[in-house]
Amino acid sequence: MMKYFLCLGSNLGQKKKNLKQALALLRNEGIRILRSSSFYETEPVDNLDQPWFYNQVVEVEAGFSPLELLKLAKKIEKRMGRKDPTQKSPRKIDIDILLAENAVIRTRELVIPHPRLEKRNFALIPLGEIAPDIVHPVLETKIEDLAKNSKDPSIVNKLE
Repeated sequence: MMKYFLCLGSNLGQKKKNLKQALALLRNEGIRILRSSSFYETEPVDNLDQPWFYNQVVEVEAGFSPLELLKLAKKIEKRMGRKDPTQKSPRKIDIDILLAENAVIRTRELVIPHPRLEKRNFALIPLGEIAPDIVHPVLETKIEDLAKNSKDPSIVNKLE
């Protein structure tokens, strides 16, 4: 069993419902949800001309390798209606692997830790809510410190 932190995002349709559905589909595949952040409403990054997102970070435990988990995440995205996972366009669901314990993986298909984690408030802030003391295995810095020192100007609002 391996522990992972996943970031879920949605900016189409019933965004909170989409996040909950993705978690249910992960559970159906045998993934155990250990901790969940609050839901956050977040400003888009890169492609700004699209609806704001709802984001959530979850800690999960899975009997999958990182690459197997990536394939499962892409399968769930497709099942929920995501067309092209390479596009930064509006989407019903996006599932990213932020961290896989202390693993550092750099392949064509998969980069862990997520390559832009330290530059993304929409991932750092919810991750910091549930795991502030986790250390980024490449930058060797606590998540709460990365969030505090983030240069990302995008807005992240915690939802009640």
